[in-house]
Amino acid sequence: MVNLETLVRDQLDDARASAHGRSAHLFVHDGPLRQTVIALLAGTSLDEHNAPPAASLQVLHGRVRLTGPGGGQVLTTGHVEALPHARHGLQALDDSVVLLTAVTEVRERARGVTASAAART
Repeated sequence: MVNLETLVRDQLDDARASAHGRSAHLFVHDGPLRQTVIALLAGTSLDEHNAPPAASLQVLHGRVRLTGPGGGQVLTTGHVEALPHARHGLQALDDSVVLLTAVTEVRERARGVTASAAART
């Protein structure tokens, strides 16, 4: 069992102790599913990077700017956003902690089944 409030506190403490002002903890690694808590101190960022096949970002604490095509979008505590499929980055506007949920692969068969099921509805 994972307590997100404890992870938020622990990762903020780790980020404050880090020379880079960042910390991350992967706590779910189940096949293609990954869930990671990431802490960023105000003014720090994650450089632009490629997106996994599917991912979402939930702000657990603070305020961040999701950067990428079209400028940026500010997300605050409680917001959940699907990540763009294009390259993107993340900037901490305040001391912040986010929950990244990512799927690292999508099976073609699963897509076909989903598409077929959707077509029937």
